[in-house]
Amino acid sequence: VPTLPLAVPPETPMRKGLNVTVPLNFWAGKRRTSQENCNKENVYEPATGRILCHLEPCGAVDVNQAVKAAKSAFGHWSKMSGMERARIMIEAAHIIESRREEIAEMEVVNNGKSITEARLDVDSGRLCIEYYAGLASTLAGQHVQLPGGSFAYTRREPLGVCVGIGAWNYPFQIASWKSAPALACGNSMVFKPSPVTPVTAVMLAEIYTKAGAPEGLFNVVQGSQETGSLLCHHPDVAKVSFTGSVPTGKKIMEMASKGVKPVTLELGGKSPLLIFQDCDLENAVRGALMANFLSQGQVCSNGTRVFVQKNILPEFVEEIVKRTQAIEIGDPLLESTRMGALVSQPHLEKVLSFVDQAKKEGARVLCGGERFVPSDPRLKGGYYMTPCVLGDCTDEMTCVKEEIFGPVMSLLSFETEEEVLQRANNTTMGLAAGVFTRDVRRAHRVVEQIKAGSCFINNYNITPVEVPFGGFKMSGIGRENGQVTIEYYSQLKTVFVEMGDVDSLF
Repeated sequence: VPTLPLAVPPETPMRKGLNVTVPLNFWAGKRRTSQENCNKENVYEPATGRILCHLEPCGAVDVNQAVKAAKSAFGHWSKMSGMERARIMIEAAHIIESRREEIAEMEVVNNGKSITEARLDVDSGRLCIEYYAGLASTLAGQHVQLPGGSFAYTRREPLGVCVGIGAWNYPFQIASWKSAPALACGNSMVFKPSPVTPVTAVMLAEIYTKAGAPEGLFNVVQGSQETGSLLCHHPDVAKVSFTGSVPTGKKIMEMASKGVKPVTLELGGKSPLLIFQDCDLENAVRGALMANFLSQGQVCSNGTRVFVQKNILPEFVEEIVKRTQAIEIGDPLLESTRMGALVSQPHLEKVLSFVDQAKKEGARVLCGGERFVPSDPRLKGGYYMTPCVLGDCTDEMTCVKEEIFGPVMSLLSFETEEEVLQRANNTTMGLAAGVFTRDVRRAHRVVEQIKAGSCFINNYNITPVEVPFGGFKMSGIGRENGQVTIEYYSQLKTVFVEMGDVDSLF
């Protein structure tokens, strides 16, 4: 398989020896070149702005081959016992663990986030696969005793070929989060990564194959909207799971409805973080930083509307600005870096335009919000900005109402619990929410009334694979992780068994 060297100087720390293997499409157990004459697309390294490799988008012929491979693998995989499937999934997890640094470095090079975060993302993917491997052998139905010795039972059966469509902010983790429950239930999968970050999902496909999965069990097709549309409309696809924006999620749902296919949608958010005056201020500051600046702020669940009770606002602002200004920005492959590059030049410009709009609407920039050029000349073409804290925000400002998806925190003050709850819920989205308080009764009272699917008390953006993750309202349908996700990748069959004679009315 040919490799393209990274288009960066070999002396750059840790980049030496890193190669992107092409082609980036994968089905029936091998990397594949597109069968169609599609124009290749550039894939960039956010840290430097240079071309990393090229992507071949998949057309109808390629998608058909990938789905056909998945359908073939499903026939074998679905008949295996849960224990047999679990053994292969555990082996895949072991391979991921042994290749942790390699995968993390490639994630950094393709996505721009810090190596520290990328390692944790790889760990999350591995843990998810381990978790669902543990559940694979527990899938069971129910026995119901009926009159006269008759009975009924239920069977939990796989759906078939599932489609996963990933986002660019957590490429490897999302591929793992979608594939693990699907495979545990006996399904196969065709996965389409974001065309911005196509590299690491193919590494996962190779890992599953090396672990002993049937050829075609996990396939990767590259491309943009057209490829996604082909997958959603394909007659042999049984389910679609999508992570991304609300507008795209609506389109996915509409396309899947043509075939009455179930969907899982993990969409955007504009989540509130409520900080009460009786909180542990140090932990509240830490929580607000975690709620806004992980992955350069490019996280769907971020608590970007930070409501601070009026009495502690000055103290909170002083501390949050000081900590934000201290965040080290630079080469994401360096251990000391805490904020890397945003994912693309267009996205960087979009985030900066939100800051400009906030200023025009009366918000005050307390720190950051500007393009950043690292001192290392090799990084001058990268997509960096300084993390931003906006003060004097009001509920009607664009920065408070719309998802920015960048390192921009909006601060708002409040006086009463009733008031802040009404304001926190005043959004069409409901992915996440957080509350910081020492009052245990208030904490539970508040989260009960917040309309959001993933709530945090005295912490934020913690996503253990054992618990479900997902949103209310326009933030999505279905869940990822936790035991409940088994229900979204399987279907229930009821079987009635008559032990006597048929009691006919005719």
